[in-house]
Amino acid sequence: QVQLVESGGGLVQAGGSLRLSCAASGSIGSINAMGWHRQAPGKQRDLVAAITRGGSTNYANYADSVRGRFTISWDYGKTTVYLQMNSLKPEDTAVYYCNARTFSNNAYWGQGTQVTVSS
Repeated sequence: QVQLVESGGGLVQAGGSLRLSCAASGSIGSINAMGWHRQAPGKQRDLVAAITRGGSTNYANYADSVRGRFTISWDYGKTTVYLQMNSLKPEDTAVYYCNARTFSNNAYWGQGTQVTVSS
């Protein structure tokens, strides 16, 4: 089992920045990939960014809408994944969920953290 706890959401003006954190606990050695998804009211949950272990190099991928503005990183020592969000736009407003996937392809989710960007 893997437990995920997100933090760092809040209210920010357009053009501002926020950093989300996702702390993992439990069977952290089983985690192969972690990511962030978001869900706006009335919309489906979409992938924002993901990072996968690759030996000495991690592989990151981003949704087109956030590429160049958001950066995902993984601190193994703190078992925490971060999402640095810069140049925020009102359309980035959503609940952001942390996700972890294990080598056996089990998926775990955090409780979500609200990000609101005012215009």
